[in-house]
Amino acid sequence: EVKIGPSPPWLKSRLMAAGQRPISNVVDITNYVMLETGQPLHAYDLDRVAGRKLTIRRAREREQLQTLDGQLRTLDPDMVVIEDEEGPTGIAGVMGGARSEVGADTTRVLMEVANWNGANIHRTSLKLGLRTEASTRFEKQLQPEQALEAQAVAARLMIELCGARLEAGTIDVGGPGPEPPTIRLRDARVSGLLGVPIERPRSKEILEALEFGVKEAPDGLDVKPPAFRRADIRREADVIEEVARLEALDKLPATLPATHRAAEAALARGAGLAGAQLTAEQRLRRAGADALAAEGLYEIVGWSFVGPGVAERLRLGDQPAVELENPLSIEQSRLRTTLLGSLLDTAAWNQSRGITALRLFEAGAVYLPREGQRLPDEPYHVAALLTGPVRRETWRDPDPRAADFFAAKGVLQGLLDKLRVPWSVVPGADPFLHPGRAARIRVRDVEVGWIGEIHPAVAAEWDFDETVAAFELDLDAVGEPTTAMYEDVTSFPAVREDLAVVVPDGVASREVLEVVLQAGAPLLRQAEVFDVYRDPERIGPGKVSLALRLTYRDPDRTLTDAEVAERRQAIVQAVEQQLDGSIRA
Repeated sequence: EVKIGPSPPWLKSRLMAAGQRPISNVVDITNYVMLETGQPLHAYDLDRVAGRKLTIRRAREREQLQTLDGQLRTLDPDMVVIEDEEGPTGIAGVMGGARSEVGADTTRVLMEVANWNGANIHRTSLKLGLRTEASTRFEKQLQPEQALEAQAVAARLMIELCGARLEAGTIDVGGPGPEPPTIRLRDARVSGLLGVPIERPRSKEILEALEFGVKEAPDGLDVKPPAFRRADIRREADVIEEVARLEALDKLPATLPATHRAAEAALARGAGLAGAQLTAEQRLRRAGADALAAEGLYEIVGWSFVGPGVAERLRLGDQPAVELENPLSIEQSRLRTTLLGSLLDTAAWNQSRGITALRLFEAGAVYLPREGQRLPDEPYHVAALLTGPVRRETWRDPDPRAADFFAAKGVLQGLLDKLRVPWSVVPGADPFLHPGRAARIRVRDVEVGWIGEIHPAVAAEWDFDETVAAFELDLDAVGEPTTAMYEDVTSFPAVREDLAVVVPDGVASREVLEVVLQAGAPLLRQAEVFDVYRDPERIGPGKVSLALRLTYRDPDRTLTDAEVAERRQAIVQAVEQQLDGSIRA
C-alpha cells in the first residue's frame, strides 16, 4: 500500500540536477534509482494490472500498444512485450503502457525490475524510433545482479517516502549471471605497460574501492571483477586500466618519439630514412592549413555525413552521392561531396549568436562516387568562407568593406603562393554561385576548384542576408610545390611607371597582364592592376580602363630612359594587336 504525493525536496533537487522532471514520489523513486544504480525499473498500478500477473512474450505481427507518451506503437515479432490478462502493457526495456501507469489514485504498486538482451532492446528502439532513458541503458547489456540491487534500493525508498508496506518474499526469475573470471594482475606487467611502477598495496586499495574481489598472488594479485563489470573487464590490460585511471594517468611522463628510433624502425622495414619523415602529401596538407591560419582564418571540423537536403539547398540537383546503408538519421544518410555545406552550417550557427565577421576554413576528404566501383574517390579538399567586414571597425574606418569575391581571391592567393604553384582563375559558373561573380581555379592549366560569391538565394537558405564569399579546391590535384628560385639582391634601382590601357570589357585582367609581361620582357619584372575605370562617354561603350603599375629592372646595370621607352612601346603594340586595345591618354 502506498500514498501518492510529491517527493521530498532532496529527491526533487537531485532529479532536477540530473535533468529529470519530478512527477510524484513513486515515479521519482524509479527515476532516482535508475540514475543511482544504472538499472532501469518500472512501477505498475497493481489494481490496473489485469489478473495481477505479468507475462513476457514476443509481440505479434502488427500488434499495437499505446505507450506512456500517448503514441500508438505498431510492433513486430522481434520485439518483446510485457502483458497482463488483457494484453500488452509495456514494451520490454523501452517504455511502459498507458493502461497500467501509476496515477494520483494509485494505492498498490507492482515494481518490475528486469534484465533484457541489450542487442534486442537496441533493435526495438531503432525500429520504433523511440529512445528512452531505459533503452539507452539496457542496450549496453546490464548484468542480472543489478536488477536485485535496484529492487532493494527502490523498496527501501518506497517504505520511507510512500508509506508502503512490503510484501514478504522476492520473485527472482533467472538468478545471478555466470561467475566472473579471475584475472592475474602481475606487478611487472603493470609497470611494463604504464611505464611507471604502482605499488601492489596501492593497486589492491584501488581495486577493492571499485568493488573488485582481490587476493594476494606470488607475482601480483588475483582479481575478480564485480558482477556489473563482467562485460568489460575480461583481461589483465582491463584491470591495469582501472588502476591507472585512478593512480597513474596524471603521473605518466611526457615523452616524444626519439628521432633515431623512428629512423631505425623505418630502415628495419626497408622504407629508408624517408619512412621516418612526413610524406610530400602530408607536408602539402600541413602547409595549406598553416597558410590559411596565418591569414587569420579559423579551422573547423565538420561532419563527413550530410542529409539529402544539403544538395537541394546548394542547387546541386541529382548529383550522385554515396548513400549509407545504416545511417544514424536522415540528416546523416550520405557522404559529403563538398565542404561548402559544413562551412555554411558553422557560419550560420555563429551568426545566429551575434558573430557576423567570419573567416573559416576546413580541410578534409570528400567522397565522389565512381561508376561501376563499390568504393568512392576520396580527394582531399580545402575550402574557405568569408562574410562580414574584412577588418575591425576603427575611428578612421568606421564602415570597413565587406568580404566579397576579391577578398576570397586574396585568401586564395595567399594559400597558393605559399604552396609555390602557378595558378589562375578563369570565368566559370556553379549553381550555388552568384552569376558573374564566380570563377574556376586552375593550377598548371588543370581545373582544381571554384571560387565566388554564394548565390543570394542559396545564402538565404542559411539565413544570410549579406554577401558570402568562398572557394574550394582539390588539394590532391594541386601537386607538389615548385622549387623555390632565389635571386641576388641587386643594388641597381628599379624604374617604375603607370600605364592606363583601354580594352574590351570582356578581356580578363589576367590576359592583359600576361600580354604586358611577355611584351615587356626581359626588363619588365612586375606588372599589377591598381585601378579599374568605366565611363561609356569618355572611353566608349563596352570598354574598360585598367591602370597598370610597371616595374623595370636589370640586375647588372641602371636602365636608361631609352631602354624603358623601347619596352613601353613593345607593350603598347602588343596591347593594340593582341587585345584590340589602346593606351589611354
